[in-house]
Amino acid sequence: MGGHEMESREPTGPGTAEAHERPEQPEQPERPEQPEKKVAWSELFFDLVLVFAVTQVSALLHHDHGWAGTGRALIVFVPVYWVWVGNTVHANTHDADRPLNRIALFAAGLCGLLMALALPEAFGDRGILLAGAYFCARLVLAALAHGRSRRLRPTPVTLSVLISGPLMLAGAFLDGGLRVGLWALAAAVDLAAPRLTRASMVRLNLDSGHLAERFGLFVMIALGESIVAVGAPVATAPDLDAGTLTAVAVAFVLVCSLWWVYFHLAAGAVRHGLETAAVRADVARQVLSYGHLSLIASIIAVAVGMAEAVAHPGTRLPLGVAALLYGGCALFLATFGYTRWHLFRSWSVTRLAAAAAVLALLPVAALLPSLGALALLTLLVTALNLAELALVRRQGRLPGGREEEAPQALAS
Repeated sequence: MGGHEMESREPTGPGTAEAHERPEQPEQPERPEQPEKKVAWSELFFDLVLVFAVTQVSALLHHDHGWAGTGRALIVFVPVYWVWVGNTVHANTHDADRPLNRIALFAAGLCGLLMALALPEAFGDRGILLAGAYFCARLVLAALAHGRSRRLRPTPVTLSVLISGPLMLAGAFLDGGLRVGLWALAAAVDLAAPRLTRASMVRLNLDSGHLAERFGLFVMIALGESIVAVGAPVATAPDLDAGTLTAVAVAFVLVCSLWWVYFHLAAGAVRHGLETAAVRADVARQVLSYGHLSLIASIIAVAVGMAEAVAHPGTRLPLGVAALLYGGCALFLATFGYTRWHLFRSWSVTRLAAAAAVLALLPVAALLPSLGALALLTLLVTALNLAELALVRRQGRLPGGREEEAPQALAS
């Protein structure tokens, strides 16, 4: 995971996953039964900063959606995302309602707000603001994590303070490719940190329900921002014609379909996989920290493509915009193949096939009017949801009869 590690409770025990689903893991002490952890109001308040930050990343990508612009948007999104992940893990393993933890979360929120303000000119004259705010956010978390301990433990937040934070600051004093290079290296360090510090991560006693809900809420934030990205320009337009309104409706159906892909089956699968994991931190790292970075980045790409399609429904999408729309959707679907493998050691055949179909249709979409390209993509994702719904009903349900609780229904 991309968080930090604190004075953590020892985890407890071999999960209930069967041998054919996952390789044998080292035996661990049994996890004690604990009441389900609720998401704190302070965490939801902290998320409001993320809404603004995601909007700013989307605007940055909208301004330059070529390969270079996409890479730069990803480079600055990683530190924003990692600040959120770190504080989410801390809230998961500690009482977020304690006054000190609340104050620290608000301080991290202020840092996140400053990072969001810096994003539009992050590669210009606001680079110092972005790097400084990021470094301060990680310092706050490190101070909270280590407390009065004089021993510096190898954790993701430690690597951020010692390596990626200084790299961000150094890059802020440089221009052009040098800044991009150092910030890309800082992002790579942050991404590698959970794996490099695995020994400390596996000691955490993570609450699976709380963690799954928090990452699900981030997906919801990204989906909500995509609606804002589509609707805000239309709301200020002097005239609303039938083509624009139709494009808005189709874009909304696409967002609903993406919501369905995640929340109808995948959200339950994530929680189930965490609850039954032999080493919960390993699953959390792969499925939550890494998998959800891919999911949220892909939603941002789709949002930019939808906004362009709605703005010009009767004209062809530029190839770069079509690539964001279709490529982002394909990445979103393909990510479930990656996460399912780490959850259950099986492939999501339907979603991988749908991702391949989306990519195959990209050349066709580039020849269609924007509204047609948007409608074609919406039709494909909706068809995927209908096919999976039929498949789950045919294969049966878990005890209790809820389809949402059938996390392995699509494993074959």
